Amino acid sequence: MSDETTTVSDLADLKDIAAGVPQGDAAEIARVAMPLRDREIDAQGRSYATGRRKDAVARVWVKPGTGKITINGRDQETYFARPTLRLVINQPFTITDRTGQYDVICTVRGGGLSGQAGAVKHGIAQALSKYEPELRSAVKAEGFLTRDSRVVERKKYGKAKARRSFQFSKR
Repeated sequence: MSDETTTVSDLADLKDIAAGVPQGDAAEIARVAMPLRDREIDAQGRSYATGRRKDAVARVWVKPGTGKITINGRDQETYFARPTLRLVINQPFTITDRTGQYDVICTVRGGGLSGQAGAVKHGIAQALSKYEPELRSAVKAEGFLTRDSRVVERKKYGKAKARRSFQFSKR
């Protein structure tokens, strides 16, 4: 069986391929079984992704650079004044050891600052995995590619808030 014409259509084919490879070569089995995704880069050399958290939506572009992060036309230190929010934004870069290697330009709308920081983090992780597909497993293992779907529950009629009732009056 030649390596150039090997295709995997079901688990039986994978078993046949694994039988021909020495036991210590698990990376070769993974390479044959599942190829990497293609890079998604636009004409300007950027990778684009959308990040969401609560009511916030972030459009994120990532390109190689010096590590400058621009949010809604402002620097990250002025837009997110709290250090914890800046730490949240930089988490995908620290996990993948790419701190200071990419410039980020993003626009964020909706929600509060915490939700916007989460949306930017989600967008950066998505765009980074599109620019360098081999980083996807590391980012996915940390849970950065998963959209946190928790949102504020709506207020119902006849209630003070979403679930809180009005105070009962006996007289």
